[in-house]
Amino acid sequence: MTVRWRQAVLSVLVGLAALIPLPAAAKTLVFCSEGSPETLNPQLAVTGTAMDAAHPMFNTLVEYAIGTTNIRPALAESWTISPDGRTYTFRLRENVRFHANDVFTPTRPLTAEDVVFSIERQWKGDHPFHEPVGGTFDYFRDTGMEDLLEAVEALDERTVRIRLTRPEAPFLADLALPFASVLSAEYAQTLQRIGRPELLDTRPIGTGPYMLVDYRPDVALRYRVFPDYWRGRQVIDTLVFSITPSPTARLAKLQGGECHISAFPTPEDAETVRANRDLRLYTAEGLNIGYLAMNTTRPPFDDVRVRRALNAAIDKASIIASVYGATGTEATNPMPPTMWGYNAEIPPFPHDLAEARRLMTEAGLTKGISLDLWYPPINRPYLPDGRRVAELVASDLGRIGIEVELKTMPWAEYRQAMQDGDFSLALFGWFADIGDPDNFLHTLLGCPAARTGGNNVARWCNPAFNALVTQAKVSSDVARRSALYEEAQVLFHEDVPWVPIAHANFMVATRAEVTGFTIDPLGYHIVENVDIVPGPVN
Repeated sequence: MTVRWRQAVLSVLVGLAALIPLPAAAKTLVFCSEGSPETLNPQLAVTGTAMDAAHPMFNTLVEYAIGTTNIRPALAESWTISPDGRTYTFRLRENVRFHANDVFTPTRPLTAEDVVFSIERQWKGDHPFHEPVGGTFDYFRDTGMEDLLEAVEALDERTVRIRLTRPEAPFLADLALPFASVLSAEYAQTLQRIGRPELLDTRPIGTGPYMLVDYRPDVALRYRVFPDYWRGRQVIDTLVFSITPSPTARLAKLQGGECHISAFPTPEDAETVRANRDLRLYTAEGLNIGYLAMNTTRPPFDDVRVRRALNAAIDKASIIASVYGATGTEATNPMPPTMWGYNAEIPPFPHDLAEARRLMTEAGLTKGISLDLWYPPINRPYLPDGRRVAELVASDLGRIGIEVELKTMPWAEYRQAMQDGDFSLALFGWFADIGDPDNFLHTLLGCPAARTGGNNVARWCNPAFNALVTQAKVSSDVARRSALYEEAQVLFHEDVPWVPIAHANFMVATRAEVTGFTIDPLGYHIVENVDIVPGPVN
């Protein structure tokens, strides 16, 4: 081959090479989360922190379309509901693949067996995987599934039939909750065979867009893209949850480019984000409530007069002005006014120290008392600064003879202590899991949830209230359900197991180069379909 010919060939090859697209540089997305998840298995998750951590790995039969409260198909491509409202039949998607890890390689796609396994391990006490590692099935229990389910059957490889003991209006929405995520029965069988059943909960396998790589508590979670995801491969190759409890530190990392998305900016930080052209602030009306729970099983809060006294003593307007600013509104009822079924006729408790002192005297508490007041160690949308709220509450209570000792502990332990009823007064809150009043009134205040591990942390069980919210669950008539919920809120107002404090906007901060992010009305941080575009986006 002559030199001239070699040069001509080389020139052609160089030209062709320029037409061949090179592999794009691997992309890493970093989410600055507010705390360490208490578990990686969504069946055991009780906090939004853990649910955020599980979401990239798992899918449910149905789900909310991102950014909405509208149910759409997920692992189930379709379903039917019997005329009596008790039988749900789901048709599964074809060829949905599970993740693999160093001890398990799946040999088959998702089948009805996996759905049955995922439900029955939470439901049946004699199931070989009914004793989980690192938690309990609290959400399954608090939604009433133990009594609601009658049968779960695999009719064939792609068809699942669920039979209920009664009609249940929120049932389909409940199946979109993280506890209803589908696990691999084949993985469980493998772990049982090799004598490592605990890995089902500590090294979970799902069908979601990302696979777990490693977890270092209080440091980071790392995921790798799952190339066989049934919706298609994500453009982000590596996903990192950088665990950053301090909102100041999260903002600094966001400004410095160390993270791309940041959880729960404070009201003050929100203004900083708005003013920075390299950052973006997403906001939505929050389906949430922040409240002060009174342990109604402990004196003096077993006396409704004392509970009413606290509602009169606490200056909610000052708390909102000091802590929430323009991002909060005063709470009256145990659910937000943006939720259907809200009773707008109930008046708020006026701030009235004289009335509060009168009630304390009537209750026989004239010499003053000392109590513990717990506050969460991390900021939540419904409590942007738990310590500051606790200080303001303590100041108000001191004016009616109640001296409090402020206490806290790490978030996972805090949540557990509250659910175990180990407190007198505690600041707590809730972000809706579903767009249904049941998720506030039954889940947080129903009698079944007034148990150790339950979400009714005030331990308040009012039979008349419970009957109303239970009746509302079985009706498919929205007007009838609304009337029942409105009546239930009247009973809550009379018995006041909480001091409802505020509803807050949900806010998320991102770098400007983040695209495809949609804020979630239910308060999750969903990274599916998110991308990073090089260079500034203005």
